[in-house]
Amino acid sequence: MGGVTSSMAAKLAFFPPNPPSYKLVKEGVTDLLLMEPFPHRENVEVLQFRNRRGTEIVAMYVRHPMAKSTVLYSHGNAADIGQMYELFVELSIHLRVNLIGYDYSGYGQSSGKPSETNTYADIEAVYKYLEENYGTKQEDVILYGQSVGSGPTLDIAARLPQLRAVILHSPILSGLRVMYPVKKTYWFDIYKNIDKIPLVKCPVLVIHGTADEVVDCSHGKRLWELCQQKYEPLWLKDGNHCNLELYPEYLRHLRRFISTVEKSPPQRLSFRRSVDKVEQSRGSTDISEKPRKSMEKPRKSTDCRDKPPKSTDRTEKQKYHEFKFKSSDKLDKLKVQYDQTERSTERSRRSVEYNNDKSRSIEFQEKSRRSVDVQFERPGKSIDWLDKIRAT
Repeated sequence: MGGVTSSMAAKLAFFPPNPPSYKLVKEGVTDLLLMEPFPHRENVEVLQFRNRRGTEIVAMYVRHPMAKSTVLYSHGNAADIGQMYELFVELSIHLRVNLIGYDYSGYGQSSGKPSETNTYADIEAVYKYLEENYGTKQEDVILYGQSVGSGPTLDIAARLPQLRAVILHSPILSGLRVMYPVKKTYWFDIYKNIDKIPLVKCPVLVIHGTADEVVDCSHGKRLWELCQQKYEPLWLKDGNHCNLELYPEYLRHLRRFISTVEKSPPQRLSFRRSVDKVEQSRGSTDISEKPRKSMEKPRKSTDCRDKPPKSTDRTEKQKYHEFKFKSSDKLDKLKVQYDQTERSTERSRRSVEYNNDKSRSIEFQEKSRRSVDVQFERPGKSIDWLDKIRAT
């Protein structure tokens, strides 16, 4: 029964391009593997290796000389790495990362047939290849899962506790939930992301279009809610399932996210606290800007001519010390003002007592006391609050 269900799910879930958008050829002299019709690039390597089920997997590795991280990209349903080629190259350039993209079993020039189980074996083989051939460490890997690619991405992310980060692009809650709004997970469902996302320990960024008619935006929002370590999500207003790369904010948000996780220490708790503060003050990013009309295809979307924003990111520790310094300065000024007022009030009181005018003394003291109370009621509270901060 399980095999029949898996076979039926595969027919409904996977739509590899037919024919594939590229061909594999070997250069005559060097036996270098190339993808036709794309010209050879010095920083792009075309790879072919087996997964644990014996399937030949085809991948492409884009190298960046300044990279600190490596993005492992699992593409969407109706695409192969030939269609993603230019996007992969441009993402590597603009995000300053190494990037490896691969074709699932039965996609592109990878052998075998597409299935949920095979995609899990595929991504495991790619990750293992990174470790063994490029010396990539787990804490330097950022997993990127688009649409159906969120399935293998979250499956392996739940089993890698030291990952740097995860990016989910138009992700699904599960295969069945794309078609029906079911309330619970059934045994025959595929890509049960809703059950795996709580197990992911690293920071997670979710990107989804609000006008997505293939995978409703509620899928991305629910997955974001279930994350252990939430990063500010990107909800692109009027964005659909296939055009999010066209929005200028898409690339800007990815840059900020990658910059943040690369600067964060291995201890994730400090990162989580800072992100929680962002959520409370800013909430999610709901972008209403329209995609650029000049871009004809999503593959060219990252050819962004916008100047990168000046970095305003500061660590929580720096912000705290700046705040503490400013607060201490304000505190000293408030105390000086308070002391001056106290002395002035004391002189007034003695003058009134000297004249021995009981009624005028009572009235004057009452007015002075009310004036001081009103003027320094809030500073007094601020002083107490700042003293507590200074003591920490």
